[in-house]
Parts: sequence; C-alpha cells; structure tokens
Amino acid sequence: MKISRSVRTGISFGLTSATITTLGLMVGLNSTTHSQLVVLGGVITIAIADALSDSLGIHISEESRKNDEKTNVWEATFATFGSKLVFGLTFAVPLLLMELDIAVIISVLWGMLALALLSYFIAKSNRENPVHVIGEHIAIAVFVIIVTHFLGAWIGSTFG
Repeated sequence: MKISRSVRTGISFGLTSATITTLGLMVGLNSTTHSQLVVLGGVITIAIADALSDSLGIHISEESRKNDEKTNVWEATFATFGSKLVFGLTFAVPLLLMELDIAVIISVLWGMLALALLSYFIAKSNRENPVHVIGEHIAIAVFVIIVTHFLGAWIGSTFG
C-alpha cells in the first residue's frame, strides 16, 4: 500500500511535533511544579490545542503550493491533526499509571524510540544513512529536553 505524499507529510510532521512539543512541555512543567496533575493537564491540553494549531498550519502551507490538489491539502491536514492528537495523548498514559518522575522518564524513552523509528524509515525511503538521520533528530530532541528542564527549574526557583 502506497501512502500519498500529503499523508506522509502530515504523519511525519505530526509525530515529530507531538514528540518534541509534548516532551518539552512535560519536562519543563515537571521541573517547575513537580505536580502530576499540572503535567497531565498540560499534556492533554497541548495534545488538543497543538493538533488543531499545527493542522491549520499544514493546511495553509499545503494551500500555498500552487500545484497541490484540494484533496492533498485536506489529507495533510487530517493526517497532521490525527497523528498529533493520538500520539500526543500517548504521553498521558504513563502519567495515569506511574509516579511522576518515572512517568516522565518513560515518556522520554517512548518519544525517543518513536522519533528514532520514524527517522529510520525516512532515511531508508530517501536512501540516506539512518545513523546520521536518527542522530540528528535525536540530538535536536535531547537539546529541547535539556533546555526545557533547566528553563522549568529556573522558573520554579525564580517565581515559585
């Protein structure tokens, strides 16, 4: 089964964005508040709000491509929304089942695994070195996690 370019775009963007955004939010809120309720509320809120926002962004981006058909625009829009919403909400599961610090660690590992698998398939379809592509994408994700951890800790100590 061949997946259209617009659906691949939506799913790739949605999974990547859901991972980076949600992990950054989780790590930052955990470092700031150490509250399971706050982190869970943030994950659910960002899954919905960011899925809606980014699907509109992809919709407008796809519309700006003069040669795209309307079907492709809507395919990318719905693929982005669905992948961001569903994948973003998967990060709530560990928060519902485990203690906060363990749930955050499990979520980071889950996000890195998903990002590595997506990166592998992208590299293979583009005939690129998977190690390079995975390394690049994981490095960016780790950078976001480190920055949001320290930003959250600073916000907590400065304003908390």
